[in-house]
Amino acid sequence: MKLTVFGATGGIGREIVRQALDAGHEVTAVIRDPGRLSVTGARLQVFRDDLADPAALRPAVAGRDAVLSGLGARSRKDAGVAARLTRTVLGAMEAEGVRRLLVVSAGPVGPKPEGNGLLDRAALGIVSAVLKGVYADLTEMEAELARSATDWTAVRPPRLQNKPVTGVYRTVVGGFPAGGRFIGRADVAHAMLAMAGDPGTVQQGVGVAY
Repeated sequence: MKLTVFGATGGIGREIVRQALDAGHEVTAVIRDPGRLSVTGARLQVFRDDLADPAALRPAVAGRDAVLSGLGARSRKDAGVAARLTRTVLGAMEAEGVRRLLVVSAGPVGPKPEGNGLLDRAALGIVSAVLKGVYADLTEMEAELARSATDWTAVRPPRLQNKPVTGVYRTVVGGFPAGGRFIGRADVAHAMLAMAGDPGTVQQGVGVAY
């Protein structure tokens, strides 16, 4: 496939690029600073942009089979960037008629997992309170997706870890895996690439966890 990756220097975005290249895909990585991208490959094209203007992004998404985004706040002070930057990406995609989009959201944005115990519910409540601004940003991002003309998927992981890809995790379309507390960034990337060609995840939030 021909893929465009946003947020390609982040933990999940970098893994999307690496795994996509390993799988033989053609990848366009959209980044602000090319010097921060450590992944290389013959099928990799780097597109430099600050995501301020949808028109400037159109060449980066034109003719793509799918667009995958790891954009999001890296800390509480960055809350607001996910919705704002995703809005720019959507504008470029809709102008080019590119439909498939997968983004990283978060587990607490979706419905509460069924069957979680008291400890899990308490932990989720604490995290949601601490990261209220970040989750409000992601909720608005998902609302932007729902209003768009794209075939979107919002991938909702729990707490992220820096672990090698395993390919072994649980996914729930429209929900979240019960008791799922962690997942590696590499496995989130793996899941997103797998979902890119899965029509059952279109216009859905998908919970993913170990």
